[in-house]
Amino acid sequence: MKMGSASAGLVSIFSNGYRSLGAPVSSWRTLASSSLYKHYKRNSKGAVLSCLSSSKIELACLSSKVDVAQTTTSSVNGYHKYDRLLPCPSENGPPRVEHLVVSEGGPVLEYICKSLDLPPLFVADLIHFGAVYYALVCPQPPPSATPEQIRIFKEVTAPSVLSKRTSIKGKTVREAQKTFRITHVEQFVEAGTYLRVHVHPKRFPRCYEIDWKSRVIAVADSYVVLDKPAGTSVGGTSDNIEESCATFASRALGFSTPLKTTHQIDNCTEGWYCILLMLHCLCVVLARTKEYCSIFHGKIREKKVKKLYLALTAAPVPIGIITHYMRPINVAPRLISEDFIKGWYLCKLEVMECKEVPWPDPVIQQKYCIEDFEWPSKDRAYECKINLLTGRTHQVRAQLAACGAPIVGDSMYMPAAIAEMANPGLSPFGKYKKYTTESDKEMAVTKWFARFGKEPKVAIGLQACQISWDDGEHFYEARSPWWRSGMA
Repeated sequence: MKMGSASAGLVSIFSNGYRSLGAPVSSWRTLASSSLYKHYKRNSKGAVLSCLSSSKIELACLSSKVDVAQTTTSSVNGYHKYDRLLPCPSENGPPRVEHLVVSEGGPVLEYICKSLDLPPLFVADLIHFGAVYYALVCPQPPPSATPEQIRIFKEVTAPSVLSKRTSIKGKTVREAQKTFRITHVEQFVEAGTYLRVHVHPKRFPRCYEIDWKSRVIAVADSYVVLDKPAGTSVGGTSDNIEESCATFASRALGFSTPLKTTHQIDNCTEGWYCILLMLHCLCVVLARTKEYCSIFHGKIREKKVKKLYLALTAAPVPIGIITHYMRPINVAPRLISEDFIKGWYLCKLEVMECKEVPWPDPVIQQKYCIEDFEWPSKDRAYECKINLLTGRTHQVRAQLAACGAPIVGDSMYMPAAIAEMANPGLSPFGKYKKYTTESDKEMAVTKWFARFGKEPKVAIGLQACQISWDDGEHFYEARSPWWRSGMA
């Protein structure tokens, strides 16, 4: 259906459940050859093209699933009827990210409600969660955009159109295409403004189950040390800054000024968290001021912050330094090689201890949604103390799996480790690689990539157990890891 200049909308070809801070997608886990597009005309003022990934096409980006909002059972335009974001659903649902170009200026909440047929309270919740972004000028569409999408982009970014917009005078097009969060429901958006709405923000139900005061390790004038629970985000995601450790810890401590993140870690990690997002437990340092946030960032850059990890592996790991090389592509799973490959990142960790321990009992496995993927021997596991010598995303998980000792509960890397054990040489980057030509290698890499699973739901056997800085002047330890509470 043809869309006029007064009623313009744009869709990106991605429906991402994972996020990149700023851009909707930083990389692809699987490239789809086609997508299913639906065009909905909302009202006379605006229209939107919505992209849904086909059920047969995997478009999992960045890290995992996106979440469903609180819904009722009735359906509108193929989606459940929307109500409010709270109470928090127990499961995340399929992604829905909408891309709009404002056709007539006005309050952002009103425009989104009309364009996407969403109730005002639900849109207000999305804005409160940080799930709505804007840019003064529509970003460049991806290479696989349709001719109609490209036509719309050219129409709303034509020099003759942009020259009439006083809001972008003095800015380059790239500067005007930078995205920012919408922070208020009454924020005015002028005609031509680009909007990105994460209708199904990623949710963190564990935030509502935790006694946050009991997770506080230390409170200082300039920082707070928190024992981060598995299954939570430290500072939030690109589509949800509400359900985070920083927000809930601030409330638990009665702070009027929210705590600020000083580092990042996987969501499935527990304990200390210093450089990414959620799967494990860890000790995290949250700054109470912007000044200390900058100071701590500097300590990290200068390598003055030391972290030790505990990993529960399914097989023993040799003591000493382990070296691999990681493919420089920002997409999970991270592929690593035992051999040096030009341009790949050096990954080094030191295994300081490795002791045999019981495999976690079924009750604990169920509580933390631990999957074993039919690992051949579950009589014993191995607890390893690790000093991370280089800091790469998923480094510990990827390196241990490559050694044939995946982390217990790591549903992404364990399936590939099991496949390599059953068929040595399946990995094109291991000891027994079988390919002989570059074309064979490309095919081998594709097949190997498909052997990895999805991100864990809650926790894995990995804990950032100690953190210290300033030569040990500041030293903190996390509580016992989850697996010690349920050893068989």
